[in-house]
Amino acid sequence: MGAWLEGLDHWIGNSPGYFAGRPVVLDLNVLKPEVADIALLVASLGARGIRVYAIELEGASLGLDLPPLLSGAKEATSDGLLSGRKGKAEAVEEAGRLETVFSDRGKDAGKPDEGKAAEIKAEAGKGKAAKAGQDAGATDAVQAGTLMVKSPIRSGQSIFHPHGDVIVLGSVASGSEIIAAGSIHVYGTLRGRAIAGSQGNRSARIFCRRNEAELISVDGWYTTAEEMEGVSRGKAVQAFLEGDMLAVVPLN
Repeated sequence: MGAWLEGLDHWIGNSPGYFAGRPVVLDLNVLKPEVADIALLVASLGARGIRVYAIELEGASLGLDLPPLLSGAKEATSDGLLSGRKGKAEAVEEAGRLETVFSDRGKDAGKPDEGKAAEIKAEAGKGKAAKAGQDAGATDAVQAGTLMVKSPIRSGQSIFHPHGDVIVLGSVASGSEIIAAGSIHVYGTLRGRAIAGSQGNRSARIFCRRNEAELISVDGWYTTAEEMEGVSRGKAVQAFLEGDMLAVVPLN
C-alpha cells in the first residue's frame, strides 16, 4: 500500500485539485483487504483530501466508522443511465439493528460550532463516527413509514431511515447524506449523497428541486456528480430505475 500511495501522491502532485469535491467509490473486490487495512486506506485517502463515499466489497461486513457498502453497484455512463448487471443496495450492514435517533447534542457533547447546533445523526458508516443529534421539533413522522425533516440538513449530518420515505423541506448541504429504505424528496437544493431503496427497493425514487448531488443511488445503482455534469446538474430532477438502468431526468 505504501508504494501505491507514493504513486498516488506523485499523480496528485501533477494534477492538484483533481479530487477536490469529487465523490470516490472504492472497488475492493479484487484486493479483498481486511477491515483494518480498509480503515487505514480510507484514513490515508482522507488525509490527502480524497473523500470516500462508498465501498464495493462483496460479502464484507464493515464497521460504523467506515463508508457504507454498495454491493453489486456500477458506475453510470455520461448520459446518466446505468446498464448491465442487476444492482443490489446494501448501504448499511445490519440496517435492521439501526434506528433513527433524535437527541440534543448540546446536552451530550457541549456547545457545538455555530451553524451546527441542531444535528441529525444516524450513523450509516462514515470515515469518522459522530454523535446523533437534532432538535426533535424539526422532524415529524407525517404518516407510517415516512420521516419529515423540517430543518436544512447541514454538512456532516447523516439521516438513516430504515422504514420508508424521507421528506426534507429545506436543502441538503454538501458533505451530508440521506439514506432511506423508500424514496427521498428534497424541496430545496440536494447536495451531498442521497441513497434511496437502501435495503432493496426497485420502486424507490429521488426527487429534488435542484440537483447538485455528489452521489445519487437507487437500489444499489449509483451515479456521481461527474457523470451528471452537463446532463442533469443544476436542474429539478427525479432519479429512478428503468429496467436495469438508473435514469436521472429533469422534471417537466
